[in-house]
Amino acid sequence: MDDVAMDQVAERPVTARAVTRRSRRISAIWLIPLAAVLVGGWLVWHTLSKQGPTITITFASAEGLQAGQSQLRYKDIVFGTVQGLTLTADRARVLVTIATTREAEPLLTDQTVFWVVKPRLFAGSVSGLETLLSGSYVGMRPPQSEAPTEGRAQREFVGQEDPPVLEANVPGRTFQLKAKRLGSISLGSPVFFRDLEVGEVLGWDIAEMAESATIRVFVRTPFDAYVRDETRFWNASGVSLKLGGAGVDLQLESVRALLLGGIAFDTPDEHRQAGVSPENHVFPLFPDRDTANAASYSRKVPVLSYFPGSVRGLGPGSEVTMHGLVVGHVTDVRLAPDRANDRVVAPVRYEIEPERILGVGGKAVFSTTEEAADVLVRRGLRATLQSANLITGQQMVALDFVADAPPVSVTKEGTDFVLPTTESGNLSDLQASAAALLDKVNAIPFKQIGDNLDGILGKMNDLAGDPQLRQTVAELSTAVASANTLLQHLDSGVAPTLKELSGTSTALQKALGNANRLILSLDNSYGDNTRFNRDLDRLLAQLNEAARSIRTLADMLARHPEALIKGRPAGGVE
Repeated sequence: MDDVAMDQVAERPVTARAVTRRSRRISAIWLIPLAAVLVGGWLVWHTLSKQGPTITITFASAEGLQAGQSQLRYKDIVFGTVQGLTLTADRARVLVTIATTREAEPLLTDQTVFWVVKPRLFAGSVSGLETLLSGSYVGMRPPQSEAPTEGRAQREFVGQEDPPVLEANVPGRTFQLKAKRLGSISLGSPVFFRDLEVGEVLGWDIAEMAESATIRVFVRTPFDAYVRDETRFWNASGVSLKLGGAGVDLQLESVRALLLGGIAFDTPDEHRQAGVSPENHVFPLFPDRDTANAASYSRKVPVLSYFPGSVRGLGPGSEVTMHGLVVGHVTDVRLAPDRANDRVVAPVRYEIEPERILGVGGKAVFSTTEEAADVLVRRGLRATLQSANLITGQQMVALDFVADAPPVSVTKEGTDFVLPTTESGNLSDLQASAAALLDKVNAIPFKQIGDNLDGILGKMNDLAGDPQLRQTVAELSTAVASANTLLQHLDSGVAPTLKELSGTSTALQKALGNANRLILSLDNSYGDNTRFNRDLDRLLAQLNEAARSIRTLADMLARHPEALIKGRPAGGVE
């Protein structure tokens, strides 16, 4: 049975079974999506690692900016791209959204400045010409310090309409200038040192505009080392034209200063060894160079004078001179009541700088100012008003020593020394003298003199038209002609001469008769004491003498005709 069972088992067919096993190796097909995921992740990581914060900047206008194209640049390096342009809630400004790079993050502080770079004329120079081809972009200037992370991080900014004067870190120092008014000084105005442009005006503060303005100027290295505590800054804008004894003096710092305004500075010789001024040191800004130079004189003596008459043309700033040189300036001119004399006077206050006379640092001549004033006034020091310009009528105060001036003691009104005045050299005196001369000229009776001259000329015309005078003159002319003929024929013989003498004698007698009748007529018309009568008497006497001489000559020649050849007889005429 066992054999039978064994045979049955041997005859039963055998069925094969498949066994499934899981492989532990990854298929190569999965490498492609894995690589894509890795590349995408790397790109995402790379993009996120390069991306910086998103900032917003508001501008008055988005002129030239385009979303997706305009860039944020600093020193020609791209630090972001403009993502969007929208209006602010009040629709007054443009909100520019910029996606920055990771490198820009440390530069985005509350001290960072933004502006739109485009072609423009600013601070006397043309900038942004490269944007004509590339398009406008947003410029950025981070804090001007060695530590770029200085300041508080910020993401919302207000952009400037104009670029900053200094767009990069320039070595130098900033100083502050106090001025009463800005004048023509503007942002970017140049700063000059000995005609060299060494800096720019960065701006001004308006916190104290009610009293003064604080101007911030930047001086580049190495010229900032020439700024000392005693350095003088003055307004170099425009043109200074002065008319003096040496002619016309024209001062012009530069054409750029003429157009944009400018500031110049210099240090007096005696203070050039002083220490260099620190950053943000405050200096006064003087209106011109002459005022800046005068600031070197530290001593000022206040003086008061009462000038008689008009003080027209005299005002604050007018010069005070001595021997033609400036020694001070007028500070105040106004009217004041003189209660003692019941009148209104014009007190003139001015300051004298004695260092202009004695020299800065010179040895003092007097121990005190009071002693100096008293001695000078006793010696005749007086103040006068003189014309500074005859065309404009401007006047000045002139100090001079007057000879034989009565000695007086100097007095004071408050802190002012009262200096006596004199009228010598005053323009009003010249005007008064001219007026008095004109009055005397006007008092001359020109009309009466003219009437008398007309009467005399009329009488002379009547005399010239008298027929008797004309006849007398004609006969006198005939007599003179006959006498000339006689003298011409004396050398040709006696006979012709005798014949001419008879006619000449007759003509002379006739002329004497006419002259007598003329004398009677003139005597009736003009009197015996007239000048014409006296001259005519002398003429008649001379004519009588001439006729007598001619008659004597004729008688002598009749008795002695040989006299023409032999001459006058020695025994004379019997």
